Amino acid sequence: MTPLPLSLLAPFEAAGRSCSFRIASEELNLTPSAVSHAIRKLETLTGVRLFLRSGRKVRLTAEGEALLERVQAGMESIREGLDLISTHQPQLLRLHCAPSLAAQWLTPRLSSLFRSYPSLDVRLSANLRYADFPGAEFDADITYGQHTSAGCVSIPLGDETVTPLCAPHLAPRIRQPSDLLRERLIHSDNKRVRWVDWFRENKITAPETTGSRFDRSFIAIAAAADGLGVCLESTRLAERELRDGRLVNPLASCSRAVQYVGHYFVYPESSNNKASVRIFRDWLLKEIGLPEFQ
Repeated sequence: MTPLPLSLLAPFEAAGRSCSFRIASEELNLTPSAVSHAIRKLETLTGVRLFLRSGRKVRLTAEGEALLERVQAGMESIREGLDLISTHQPQLLRLHCAPSLAAQWLTPRLSSLFRSYPSLDVRLSANLRYADFPGAEFDADITYGQHTSAGCVSIPLGDETVTPLCAPHLAPRIRQPSDLLRERLIHSDNKRVRWVDWFRENKITAPETTGSRFDRSFIAIAAAADGLGVCLESTRLAERELRDGRLVNPLASCSRAVQYVGHYFVYPESSNNKASVRIFRDWLLKEIGLPEFQ
């Protein structure tokens, strides 16, 4: 077969990914007719129909889908190669993260990360959904709960300690675990460790579920720091509030905390050699106090 001009592959990839010649043309700063011409030339050279056209709508054929998968893999490999040899271009990490860890733990540390790696740029997105790998939207994810996906590396980010936390002025009246039965308890609806688990660990029958309810740990932590009640949260997430004295652990010496692995660093195996992922992974593990990734 006649060697294919590589200039035809970028219009094909953009059109195949978006299923739109118009969107592809805007992305590549070409005219729609130039994108269409490039794809027709690619079809002529390969002897294969790559798109089905219906008016202004297009969709890939089975052959087009097979080619798109390989072209995207090739482009990613080229990007990784350029990434590895680049010494002056900014390294971009497109990171997805669980919201409370992003707000409470990660964001306050980014200035330290950028001081150590001034060429690294981070584009951060936070919500409860897991990043979809393989895909073009994110390079890595810090998940809440284990996210098992084929072809991905998943690194547990160590044990977290979950314990009752409250504002300092509430602490004097909480001297033993049973004292919490008289307190206003703050609930985090998306938390994997709940009050019923903590009471069970401390051999106390949990009270009826009453009190304030929030769907994010960072809101529950803020509410507890404002004196609205007692939250049950990870000391990792509440690290700043505990350090600043806005929250205290009133039962540190007389109760059993719950320990569990709450968060994982996840990325596609194909990104093992991507500089931005490698830099961030090594920094993250060091910051948490975990061994280097082997």
